[in-house]
Formats: sequence, structure tokens, C-alpha cells
Amino acid sequence: MRSTDTLTRAEIAEAIHRKLGLSRSESLAMVETILQHMSDALAEGENVKISGFGTFLLRDKGERVGRNPKTGVEVPITSRRVMTFRASQMLKDRITG
Repeated sequence: MRSTDTLTRAEIAEAIHRKLGLSRSESLAMVETILQHMSDALAEGENVKISGFGTFLLRDKGERVGRNPKTGVEVPITSRRVMTFRASQMLKDRITG
């Protein structure tokens, strides 16, 4: 189906077009709307859970001291917010077969 090992927005939209019969532009708009809604929720500090797929979690990491592995010099690492993804058990089972 795909020519590369990465699934793209266009390929998701094409799959929606084929399965639901929506026009290509409607399918792409649907994908863009879903991704925009997810991005907005994450930007507002909300976690995003898609049942049967997984959860995008936000985590605040505090300031800490790190080391340059080459020189061993201590370097301060500022506090930041990171996003992680935790796959659902259903997705894990499907991936591992």
C-alpha cells in the first residue's frame, strides 16, 4: 500500500476516501480537523486518550543538573513540558501479533 515506512496525513485521508466514499478534499479536511483538535487540547494542557489506540500524556519535568557525556561538565537543564505516548493494551497486542 505505502511506498515508505511512514504513514502520512495524505495516506490517512486516502484511506478515508476509499472506505467512506467522501471526496479527497473532505477526507483531508477531516484528518486536519482531528489533528488540529488533538493539538489544541494538548496545547491547553489536556491529555488525549483514543480508546483502543493509546494516550498522549503531558508531563512537567523539573529543572535538574545534567552532564555533558563527553567532558563530564555539569550543565543545568531547564524545566519543561514533554509529551509521551502510551499505547493501549489492544494496540500492543495487535503490534506484537
